[in-house]
Amino acid sequence: MKKFNASFIYLATMFVMGLTANISTTAYVIYRVDVVGMDALQLVLAGTALEASVFLFEVPTGIVADIVSRRLSTIVGVFITGLAILVEGLAPLVWVVLLSQALWGLGWTFVSGAFSAWITDEVGADKVGDYFLRGRQLSLIGHLVAIPISVLIASHSLALTFIIGGLGRILFGIFLAAKMPETGFTPVPKAERHGWNTMVTQLKEGVALVRSRRVLMIFSVIALLLGLYSEAWDRLSLAFLLEQFRFPQFGGVQLTDVVWFGILDASILLIGIAASGLAKRLVDTRISDQITRALQAIYIGMVAAILVFVFAESFYWAIAALFIFSALRVVTFPLTEAWLNQHVSSKLRATVLSMAGQVDAFGELAAGPIVGSIGRIFSMRTAIVSSALLLSPVAPLFRRIRRTAQKD
Repeated sequence: MKKFNASFIYLATMFVMGLTANISTTAYVIYRVDVVGMDALQLVLAGTALEASVFLFEVPTGIVADIVSRRLSTIVGVFITGLAILVEGLAPLVWVVLLSQALWGLGWTFVSGAFSAWITDEVGADKVGDYFLRGRQLSLIGHLVAIPISVLIASHSLALTFIIGGLGRILFGIFLAAKMPETGFTPVPKAERHGWNTMVTQLKEGVALVRSRRVLMIFSVIALLLGLYSEAWDRLSLAFLLEQFRFPQFGGVQLTDVVWFGILDASILLIGIAASGLAKRLVDTRISDQITRALQAIYIGMVAAILVFVFAESFYWAIAALFIFSALRVVTFPLTEAWLNQHVSSKLRATVLSMAGQVDAFGELAAGPIVGSIGRIFSMRTAIVSSALLLSPVAPLFRRIRRTAQKD
């Protein structure tokens, strides 16, 4: 059966993953708070279930991708994440949400590392940075297209958004199984695979590479901090808006929370698409120093935006800060992917990328119960302020990476 070229598959996958995810997530906070009845601690624990799953499976699945097939790993991940989305809509129970998040974490580990390693091998490390930025744009466009679909479905049933989003992703997994190529990757020959011994050897080589490169060691600290800060923000920022503000009228009409969340999501996505396009023009992703310089400035802006958001007395100031934070954050992912792929050899690419993902997951796992308890005992505002404090060392660490790279 004829395969599509790798660049088309990569960009199409980014679009569809964004589309199917946002069909279910446009109103997921409202579903979890108003329908399931989750409080601040339970909202964070849902993220903890996800990150615990990622922490357990990230490195093993990355190693398998480097040994067997990055294509196969990606396809399996698409199927499992589709199933995870579907599960959450089956019953409005806390344990079902937790199960869904654990499944999502497992599925994501098959995609994480493997998918970016796959496209890097297919198009080359010198060109892949532009694909990461274009892919991010298409993912955001997919999110944008999903919003009216999600709002329409959610107006009838919030749970149905999860069922349709999950089924759509599973169907796309079938398409990938038939059409996704793999020409740039050479698996370890079956005769040289010795079960756990091969996996342990691969892991040792990945750890040795990170330990031998000072920039990768510093980046490991950054990955930990990104995991620590993101848990409070990702789980509580939108819930904080619901708690802190009464959403104003729009054109003289009092809109429902679902519609307001759709408007906010669409606005954030449009800003993100524009930010990705601007980053593509301003940052030469072939030059490592340009990437780290940009990331240093971006993280300074993100810390400032969080603080403005959490202390804003006006709904509109809070929304402006949310928009600025989202625009900055959206470009950190492709820029970081481009930088990391430049510093890792093909043989160990998925393994090392998965190791970075595991460190991030450990940070989220460690922070989850703590920030959830802070939110319950003190306030959501206090928990989100702690998020800004944890993020604040990242910019200086990227400066350290730049200086270290120049010395090397």
